[in-house]
Amino acid sequence: MPGSNARLREALQAADLPTDDIEDGGRTFFEAVSGGDEIVGYAGLERCRGDYLLRSVVVLPAHRGLGFGRAIVEATLRGLDGSGGIYLATTSAAPFFSSIGFSEVPRAIVPAAVLMTRQLSFICPSTATIMKLNRSPT
Repeated sequence: MPGSNARLREALQAADLPTDDIEDGGRTFFEAVSGGDEIVGYAGLERCRGDYLLRSVVVLPAHRGLGFGRAIVEATLRGLDGSGGIYLATTSAAPFFSSIGFSEVPRAIVPAAVLMTRQLSFICPSTATIMKLNRSPT
């Protein structure tokens, strides 16, 4: 779905997540729906050369605590080829992301293309926790 989608913008704003750059190019957003076609949340990916920035993960309030967060992240990442790193920045959800396989990493080891995104270089506070998905070698 496009970053210009009003429901996406409203959900991100309600969750205090950034919306300043969601209409910029290079971002892909997904709308998660339940079996009954009810919207349960959103997530996005930003390609950063060979790596990815997971962003804009939000579960709508009525669906929180039901496992949708994990399902949304897994579905968002499912089609990736596995060759690049997957990073995210968070100011409040590090415990959640730790529980699904992400670990905190120092900014010094984050690829330059990820650090140069508007999300990490301008929008998120410098105190945001940067995390990387732990993947098993294949």
